[in-house]
Amino acid sequence: MRIITILLIIFFASPSLSFSQTDFNRYFEDASLRLDFAFTGNKDRQEASMIELKKEPFWGGTKKNLIDKFGYGTYLITVTDSKTKDTIYTSGFCSLFEEWRTTAEAKTMTKTFYQSVTFPFPKNDVDVEIKAREWDGSFTPLLTTTVSPDSYTIIRDKPAKASVTKVIDNGSSDKNVDIVFIAEGYTKDEQEKFIADIKRLTNYMFSFAPYDNYKNKFNIWAVKAISDESGCDDPRKDIWVNTAVNSSFNTFNSDRYLTSVDVRTIRDYAANAPYDQIYVLVNTGKYGGGGIFNHFSLTSVDNDYSKQVFIHEFGHAFAGLADEYYYENDSTYENFFNKKIEPWQPNITTLVHFDKKWESMLDDGTPVPTPPTDTLNIGVYEGAGYSAKGIYRPALDCRMKTNTAKGFCPACRKAIADMIEFLSE
Repeated sequence: MRIITILLIIFFASPSLSFSQTDFNRYFEDASLRLDFAFTGNKDRQEASMIELKKEPFWGGTKKNLIDKFGYGTYLITVTDSKTKDTIYTSGFCSLFEEWRTTAEAKTMTKTFYQSVTFPFPKNDVDVEIKAREWDGSFTPLLTTTVSPDSYTIIRDKPAKASVTKVIDNGSSDKNVDIVFIAEGYTKDEQEKFIADIKRLTNYMFSFAPYDNYKNKFNIWAVKAISDESGCDDPRKDIWVNTAVNSSFNTFNSDRYLTSVDVRTIRDYAANAPYDQIYVLVNTGKYGGGGIFNHFSLTSVDNDYSKQVFIHEFGHAFAGLADEYYYENDSTYENFFNKKIEPWQPNITTLVHFDKKWESMLDDGTPVPTPPTDTLNIGVYEGAGYSAKGIYRPALDCRMKTNTAKGFCPACRKAIADMIEFLSE
């Protein structure tokens, strides 16, 4: 499923790189602060406004690498200690809102989308800023607020009621990648199937490089959200069911694009466990899914290609990987990426700053671009990011291109491994 991030298109050296990593125990306690806000806008403008702050009982992320080094994402959150002015946390992320802004509907109307971000719960007052990446790669501030950890305005409710099972336990959350799976469209009597589906899909993931070498670096959690009915909404077939997190096919009029705009409910369920990534498993046999970087992923579980879709969407959400497929003779997709600058996604390039991508992985003498007749392990093949011209991918085939590829290309494998190591050091 595409992750259309047209505003975010430059690979950049994150401004956070000039800062040293944070002493977690000096600045944070072992819990999370969730900032819920609203994106509002259309094709030409966007705004962000506060909704609420909520304390969550766990911090599932790394306690060592709190300053982002990758520079991925459309948006950037920066947390600064109000007194010392030290930058103590940064992270990039994407949103469903940014994808909507690329649609025809966004040309004629304005909409609002709910959004959440989390960071470690601060011990002292902090200044929080959210910035948006523009078409030219520059960043524009959207939201700035000061948070006092003692404020009575921070909601301290318990997470949404649900039973939790730790399916794979490799130890401390700060030394592992924690994935929290949320049941969607599973009734009370289908929770055993939910656990079986998690095991089937994650076993498949751990059979592929580089995940096979890092299986002992993952914790897997199951949050057994109970739905009144099985399945999910399918508007084109006039199917509407009552489910835990209100997922639906036909996002942005794409029949197979399976998402949910009920971000608040998803986060409330996810708060039952420590997490780096949220994955919603949807109890349906229809083909579909969706994955958005540092937001969450969804996939249907009972389709013949569910396993393939599962790892593809996780590639988007976890490692910031772009789609490597493209469309011939379709001008609709020509402006998703600014071809005058380098995309931030690690597995595609416009050749503007190819030295920042997988250039060092090429064998001596590899032609750039690489002719499609050269079936190399890694090259620079034209056609990626939905565009047949001007954007290049690392391999003729990859799991970010097709469901039939033998595995991930070398550039994708490196990006995934780098993210695993960053979060589990």
